[in-house]
Amino acid sequence: MPLPDLDSLPGLPLDEDGPVFKEPWQAQAFALVLKLHEQGLFTWAEWADRLNQAIAAARARGDPDLGNTYYHHWLAALENIAADKDLLTVEALAQRRDQVREEHLRLHSHSH
Repeated sequence: MPLPDLDSLPGLPLDEDGPVFKEPWQAQAFALVLKLHEQGLFTWAEWADRLNQAIAAARARGDPDLGNTYYHHWLAALENIAADKDLLTVEALAQRRDQVREEHLRLHSHSH
């Protein structure tokens, strides 16, 4: 299945080959959204709207929009749409987010 219209996504880090990821979790989050979209759980227009909302909310909270928080907005939008569509419970989402944070901290604390 071809990629959806990536130009409809504000601020998506792209190069001539497509999306750019600085961390593995960013690519995983991107792939998860594509998979959920392919499965028909939401339209691409719905996704773009949720992502726009997440970015706008972050800006309203003072995000300086330097490009380094883009995939954090991606995750916020994913959490939002998953909860609204009852794809998983808020509790399961919080538990998984905590697990990912712990793994990230563990990996980065050993790399320095």
